[in-house]
Amino acid sequence: MIQELTIMAILLGIIHSGIRLATPYLFAALGEMFGQRSGVLNLGVEGIMLMGAFFGFYVLFKTGNPWLGMGAAAVVGILMGLLMSVVSITLQAEQGISGIGLYMFGLGMSSLLFKTMLGTVEGAQGFSELRFCITDSFCLADIPILGDIFFSHSVITYAAFALVPISIWILNKTTWGLKIRAAGQNPEAADSLGVSVTAVRYASVILGSALAGIAGASLSISLLGIFQENMTAGMGFIAVALVYFGGWSPVGILAGALLFSIINALQLWVQVLNLPIPSDMAVMLPYIITIIALAVPFRRAASPAALGKPFARGEN
Repeated sequence: MIQELTIMAILLGIIHSGIRLATPYLFAALGEMFGQRSGVLNLGVEGIMLMGAFFGFYVLFKTGNPWLGMGAAAVVGILMGLLMSVVSITLQAEQGISGIGLYMFGLGMSSLLFKTMLGTVEGAQGFSELRFCITDSFCLADIPILGDIFFSHSVITYAAFALVPISIWILNKTTWGLKIRAAGQNPEAADSLGVSVTAVRYASVILGSALAGIAGASLSISLLGIFQENMTAGMGFIAVALVYFGGWSPVGILAGALLFSIINALQLWVQVLNLPIPSDMAVMLPYIITIIALAVPFRRAASPAALGKPFARGEN
């Protein structure tokens, strides 16, 4: 089979698949970045993604409208983010344990809803790949090499990549971004200047959770067109890891998401081409690379000083 495909075709396939697979990681990791930059660690991203994936697909399945599905996923993410905020910020429960509890809730509830509301794996047509046609006979997607890489993805994939410069602008060029960074770096100083640390953290966690819900829906609606139990398979935890790997920077997160997704695409191609590599080893490859990347200590100093630490006025 390898003889039937040129090396260039294989490389293009890996890059194209890697860009597509980066979509849920970008949404989830960039959303988690906002929460962590404000000082809140949300380990429930995986559960939120599962709930977003289910409700997004279910609404698509019932209405045929993928935009309504994405909206439903965002709403579910907002509600779960609000729950996480109440428990971790208002009640000041330990953030790691709260996040794991949210993950378990999302895992169990999405499985229960799938069994009771769908019953079996169904398919639905979500977002199609854009081709950017200039005329009836010519589309930018038809350009050799560049077309496959840049001009043949769904609108959701383009939105995920557009979120990177938007996040940079929000964090570095807006007053709200300054408040987020202050709440995560020195909440006492921010509070003394009249910033409501609680409100900033609530908004950041809810925004991040909405993006996590969209990340799950991008998987079920845009990439696969199906929903099945535990379909995220650890993507939410990888997204949290990508925030650390990227040094809490949108550009770093983009680099990490592309690295992981391209390696993931590579292992899929290894199985498709039936190369003499054990399939279990191929599946493990992306996670091994993630562990190695996180073991590199050069970005640890970038961690927000108040990450994971509850804040209450008058206690400091």
